[in-house]
Amino acid sequence: MSESGRAASQTAVLVCQGRAAADGRTATGQFADPVAVELLRVAERTPVDQVRANTPPKGWQERTVYESVRACAEVVVPRTVRIDRALRDRVTGQLVILGAGLDTRAWRLPVLAQTDVWEVDHPASQQDKRARLTEAAPALRGPDEGNLHAAELPAVARSVRFTPVDFAVDDLGAALDAAGHDPFAPTTWLWEGVVPYLTRDEVRATVAALAARTVPGSALVVNYQAPSARAAAGRLLTRVLGSSVTSGEPWRSLWSPQRMAALLAEYGLRVVSDDNLLVLAHTLGSPARGRTSLQSGRVAVAESH
Repeated sequence: MSESGRAASQTAVLVCQGRAAADGRTATGQFADPVAVELLRVAERTPVDQVRANTPPKGWQERTVYESVRACAEVVVPRTVRIDRALRDRVTGQLVILGAGLDTRAWRLPVLAQTDVWEVDHPASQQDKRARLTEAAPALRGPDEGNLHAAELPAVARSVRFTPVDFAVDDLGAALDAAGHDPFAPTTWLWEGVVPYLTRDEVRATVAALAARTVPGSALVVNYQAPSARAAAGRLLTRVLGSSVTSGEPWRSLWSPQRMAALLAEYGLRVVSDDNLLVLAHTLGSPARGRTSLQSGRVAVAESH
């Protein structure tokens, strides 16, 4: 729990578990995230190991966690593959990850070797991630084990600049200025797994803030959820039953591809691709039992000219 009283995101942990469960098992040669498991704590690895071994537990509560991790793995594989491809095609000196959670790209994508990465997230989630990075690098700890700066898992990116932002009260531009981001140099923006949890006004405000720091040669890679009655009903049921680790983090806005493209166009960003995760999953040959979540999930790439 942070000083503000807010706990670190449980959705971030689930997504990390999903990537760890899929690593080396799904879409081999196209998807890999060997770093994800290193950011998980012992208890969090148990359902990951069960999914990897295809051995569901017998208890109801344990089985619910198992199914959440299994379903998440199905979603994150095509999403990660598409986003990684977009980043490789649009390498700039600056990458800003909005709502970074337990993202591992700065630690696993060699293409970022000449890129400075800004990880923007709520202070509570960022504090949790930095503690996990320290726990993942025991061999690097010095005499002062409480010093996170001296003991974190080393990144492959040129630099990683942690930028704590509470979007409800903090100014994104001011935070990035303080963290050394150059608003006059091309930037690749990554916004994954965050949009559904924001209201429409919050999404618009974030787009406006990043657009104000976006110059020609920049790009935005955004993951969002399209309207789906079945997906909405499923999310509501998990909230009512409290049967999901993410039941306390409800979806607040859904966007059709047309509405998302229109919003981005208002701020000078032209969508050049917008892919459906279910189609991507079929292309990769990855599991697609959770068709509803995959069908409504999308990854759009927009460029600034």
